[in-house]
Amino acid sequence: MNRKDHWEKIYTTKLPHEVSWTQDVPKTSLSLISELNLDPSVSIIDIGGGDGNFVDHLLELGYQNITVLDISEAAIERAKSRLGSKAKNVKWIVSDILEFKPNQMYNLWHDRAVFHFLTSEVEIDSYKQLVSANATNIVLGTFATDGPLKCSGLAISQYNEEKIRETFSPPYRISKFVTQIHKTPFETTQNFVFALLKRELQ
Repeated sequence: MNRKDHWEKIYTTKLPHEVSWTQDVPKTSLSLISELNLDPSVSIIDIGGGDGNFVDHLLELGYQNITVLDISEAAIERAKSRLGSKAKNVKWIVSDILEFKPNQMYNLWHDRAVFHFLTSEVEIDSYKQLVSANATNIVLGTFATDGPLKCSGLAISQYNEEKIRETFSPPYRISKFVTQIHKTPFETTQNFVFALLKRELQ
C-alpha cells in the first residue's frame, strides 16, 4: 500500500477519537505562533492538517490567509464538512508533501503531522529544500527521541533539539524549543518536541 492509500484508508475507517494524534486544543502550536506576533493577513500553511481542528483555532484568532494541505482527500472533506460555511475561507490542497509545488511564500509553515514520517535522507533533504524555498518561519512538532517508534503502523523519525538544529540550519535558527507530553484519546501518552524556527537574515 502506498502512502496515499494508507492515509485514505485511515480517514475513511477511523474517527478522530480513534486516532492517537487528535487534540482538542493545539496549545503548544498556538503558543509558539503567538511568539511571532503575526498580522492576521499573513499566509499560513498547515502541513498534514487532515481533519484536525488546528485550522478552526486559526480562524477564531482572525487569520485570513490559511492553507491546509493533506495527502488524504477524505481528511480534507471531513474538515470542510466540520467547518461548514467557514471552509470557504480556507485554501485546501490534496497532495503528498514531497510532490507539493507552492506558488507563494508562507510567513508560517506549521507541521506537527508529516515531518516525522519522512525516514530517508533523501526525503528529509527534499522536505528541507521545499520549506527553505517557501517559508519564513516554521513551527515544527515531531516525535521526541524518547517517543514512539511508529505511528499509525508506519516507521517514524525521532528528534531532539540538536537534530532539528542540524537538519534545518542553515537557513533557520531555533528561536524556541519545548517538549510536550501528548495525551492521546486512549489515555496513553506520547513524547513530542516542538521548535519555532526563524529564517536567519542574510
